[in-house]
Amino acid sequence: MLAELGEDPDREGLKRTPLRVEKAMRFLTSGYQADIDTVLNDALFTVDYNEMVIVKDIDFYSLCEHHLLPFFGKCHVAYIPRNRVIGLSKIPRLVDVFARRLQIQERMTNQIAQTILEKIEPRGVAVVCEGTHLCMSMRGVEKQNSLAVTSAMFGVFRDNARTRMEFLELIKQRSAAATAALPSAMGLACAND
Repeated sequence: MLAELGEDPDREGLKRTPLRVEKAMRFLTSGYQADIDTVLNDALFTVDYNEMVIVKDIDFYSLCEHHLLPFFGKCHVAYIPRNRVIGLSKIPRLVDVFARRLQIQERMTNQIAQTILEKIEPRGVAVVCEGTHLCMSMRGVEKQNSLAVTSAMFGVFRDNARTRMEFLELIKQRSAAATAALPSAMGLACAND
């Protein structure tokens, strides 16, 4: 294929390219080999807690199944437990499982939500993904600043507008910790000048 592009496949920079591409593709599609139960690793806990749990701004990187070009962005996941919770670090791992497959964003969003529904049977689950798709920005319509937003809402997030709006408002807000750290870090920098 490299020769068909007018390249010399034996030149120094390209000799190992097929091996590197194979290794990259194995990593980028490793979600097919992932077992959800192994990923969750029994980090499901019985608790007396029935308020919203949110893990937001989870980075994801995936490949569009139509063009094998990357799409990437942020995923926000919330659920309201009935009597079980998932270890917080397992939620980003779950996002990675589905992102590391040939995907469309709509399916990935739904798969994340459906898995949480199945594993802990919460009162509700909400997932919102915001993605930049290189198949839209570097080819095709060539719109560099477009953003695709998908959501999956189940249970109380679908049935109760107030709960849904609370979630959507909370994911719009910047982290209080990040906001609080910014002025103090700036103050320290000024004190050292």
